[in-house]
Amino acid sequence: MSQGRSADRLVLVHDADRPLSATESERFRSLVLPHLDAAYTFARYLTRDPAAAEDLTQDAFVRALRGFRGYAGGEAKAWLLAIVRNAFRDQLRARREDTGEPPEMADPDDPEAILMRKHSALGIRATLEQLPEPFRETLVLRELEELSYKEIAAVTAAPLGTVMSRLARAREMLAALILPAGQVGMEVRS
Repeated sequence: MSQGRSADRLVLVHDADRPLSATESERFRSLVLPHLDAAYTFARYLTRDPAAAEDLTQDAFVRALRGFRGYAGGEAKAWLLAIVRNAFRDQLRARREDTGEPPEMADPDDPEAILMRKHSALGIRATLEQLPEPFRETLVLRELEELSYKEIAAVTAAPLGTVMSRLARAREMLAALILPAGQVGMEVRS
């Protein structure tokens, strides 16, 4: 590798620390900011806590802003949601290192959660939160954020076949949680 290329890399790394130009800022606003709600929704399902989701979304947007020069194009929503996921995983790692234990999660059998699950649209959220993380995130990305299988594979860094398998299993688990026993897999007749 020539010194010129090495020097170019140093400049690129250094350039990542300087503020975006007006053109870059406008491009960031037009490509990334429209997906703020999707980022929060995904963060909400990952963290299971509205305040933590707000913090995670803010952290992800700061990361996206800092790394925007490295954005190679493609689907901005998938790029941003991958940043949200990575930020969440970094937070989990940091908590484990601090305490030596995984973070506390909400108790899905809490009476209030059961009541919400039966009587309101929030029940779907509570039910989704019972799914193990890889299945929950795949289902949320597909059904709520409407990402394609290919985009989900990019966000989760999983092979396409794994995404399809996780999605099928997540749907089965969700049906088992929602439908009464014995009705899972039955056809719905009108």
